[in-house]
Amino acid sequence: METEIKEKDGKLYVKFTGRLDTSAASRVENDIKQLNSTLERDIVLDCADLVYISSSGLRIFLGILKSAKSKNLHAYIQNLTPEVEKIFKMTGFINLFESLD
Repeated sequence: METEIKEKDGKLYVKFTGRLDTSAASRVENDIKQLNSTLERDIVLDCADLVYISSSGLRIFLGILKSAKSKNLHAYIQNLTPEVEKIFKMTGFINLFESLD
């Protein structure tokens, strides 16, 4: 699992690559921990290369969403793969995030 964070067009983009499962979740949390505390602009969660997300991964996404909303910012998702989109729909997460697709 890899995460890449970059700024583009006034937003922060976080690109997820691989499987965001329980074993990868703690590493990803460390990667984005500071991001949540210093978030000052809208954030886009790019899932084009995310092949799987577990409940631990969903908790990370929820933490990012809560952090953004607490600062009156937006958290968007984009490029959901069919597999990840299915999980988002089953859990209701599809209704929590705004989509850029």
